[in-house]
Amino acid sequence: MKHYFFKYQGTGNDFILLDDRQNSFPDRDKALIAKLCDRRFGIGSDGIILIKKSDKADFWIDFLNPDASRSFCGNGSRCGVRFAKLLGMMPENHCSFQALDGIHEAWLKEDTVKISMKDVKKLEEHELGMFLDTGSPHLIVKRAEGLDKMDVEKEGSAIRFNETYKKHGVNVNFVSMIDKNHIAIRTFERGVDGETLACGTGVTAAALALAAEQGLEAGEIQVKARGGDLSVCFEKDGKGFNAITLEGRAEEVFCGEMAYE
Repeated sequence: MKHYFFKYQGTGNDFILLDDRQNSFPDRDKALIAKLCDRRFGIGSDGIILIKKSDKADFWIDFLNPDASRSFCGNGSRCGVRFAKLLGMMPENHCSFQALDGIHEAWLKEDTVKISMKDVKKLEEHELGMFLDTGSPHLIVKRAEGLDKMDVEKEGSAIRFNETYKKHGVNVNFVSMIDKNHIAIRTFERGVDGETLACGTGVTAAALALAAEQGLEAGEIQVKARGGDLSVCFEKDGKGFNAITLEGRAEEVFCGEMAYE
């Protein structure tokens, strides 16, 4: 059986997008999901995004990692918003969408997509860095230099699968300062279990960790990922960080047909 799909990318994070308003995709078939995401034997992607109907928002963005686990995905959600616009599920350039961690807002611009992120109430100092949850769990590891040359696959894997994190998993973000409000990042993502060119929730986590370290109460932080630039805006009060948004490019790459039973 032939099924139509779209391929999108958001600052280097690439995804397979499917219109699943009829709930027809076999989302529990781990072998199929892994095959579709495989870059040699499938389409190749950092995950699969199913656009579904929602009774709580304009639509539902259901994100599947290549290992079939579910999580909230910042860059995937930005791509999902642009795809939902193509499907006619977003008549205006502002909408709400349902995701694993709750309801988000989104704003569609000509070149970029901006989404709201969940409030972050707690940041924890761990042995190797700062831990926080921005829809997915992230560890921020600072690097004074050598970010471009480091082996992210090796070092990230060693942390993600160590005794502290191996049970529930963690995304590992290596971060270097460029200037006061500008950082560079490389990310080892759980679920993908490898380096990705960008990670929306990781970019957000890194920006908030920087804000906390520098005592910033509000503003915008620019983040340079390997796949492109993103910006994080935020406010801070006594309860933590709020009014958090993530913005960057998201665009269609190609579309086609795939076959599965």
